[in-house]
Amino acid sequence: MIYPDARAWRAATNRRVALFGMSGLGKTWTAGLLRQSGGWFHYSVDYRIGTRYMGEHIADNFKREAMKVPLLRELLLSDSVYITSNITFENLAPLSTYLGKPGDPARGGLDFNEYMKRQEQHRSAEISALLDTPAFIDRAAALYGYPHFVCDTGGSICEVVDPDDPDDPVLKCLSENLLLVWIRGTEAHTEELVRRFDRAPKPMYYQPDFLHAAWNEYLGQTGAAEGAVDPDAFVRWAYARALAHRTPRYAAMARNWGIAVEAGDIAGLGNADDFVALIAAALEARG
Repeated sequence: MIYPDARAWRAATNRRVALFGMSGLGKTWTAGLLRQSGGWFHYSVDYRIGTRYMGEHIADNFKREAMKVPLLRELLLSDSVYITSNITFENLAPLSTYLGKPGDPARGGLDFNEYMKRQEQHRSAEISALLDTPAFIDRAAALYGYPHFVCDTGGSICEVVDPDDPDDPVLKCLSENLLLVWIRGTEAHTEELVRRFDRAPKPMYYQPDFLHAAWNEYLGQTGAAEGAVDPDAFVRWAYARALAHRTPRYAAMARNWGIAVEAGDIAGLGNADDFVALIAAALEARG
């Protein structure tokens, strides 16, 4: 780790961290708190994915739908209007919508093969965006003069790395440049995330093996044909399984490559100094 102990972390004039963990436990909120406190550059991996690496896919998908409307088709063909996404750090809906959900097209579902194609696009984009982190560390300092840097990773980072491989290229790149920090939730947090997802299911990225297994199991349990699956019902069914799949991968990332802090402690932060103290305590506990 680039900060071997709490003393090194506290003495550092350039603090750099990468936050990871389940979506909804405070990664973006913490990054925003640090940015607002001053001196911290906020690099959002999901934003980078949705703009640099998947922006054209997202815009083309919007255009594809717009071309079905005669008026919009005419305006697009004559270059009278343009369509783009308004993705932000806090609103990643354009990226999420593009990823989609498999199932009945009448209910907004995608053909499973198209769904898997988009999942693969996301996997490649996420790896590229994570590997861009060192360049943004340099850019943040050279262009804008930020002494500190926070990388706000996506919840699916654990799906694109092998935390038990000491030569994993993404984790090696990150650990050589930042301190990896797992925001660890409790069982109560997990239950709340499942309830929240059940109210508003959204597309996510998963490992291909996990998705194929989940899809086949769901079809077997329900007896539904692929094109008749309720997309929301499937992603609800898969979500709790996905959290169980991800938790040991996050834990291995923290054990082999970084440290862990509790989501409850993150929620109690008031400013950047509180964050510095929390990380110092976690480094001391790691020993």
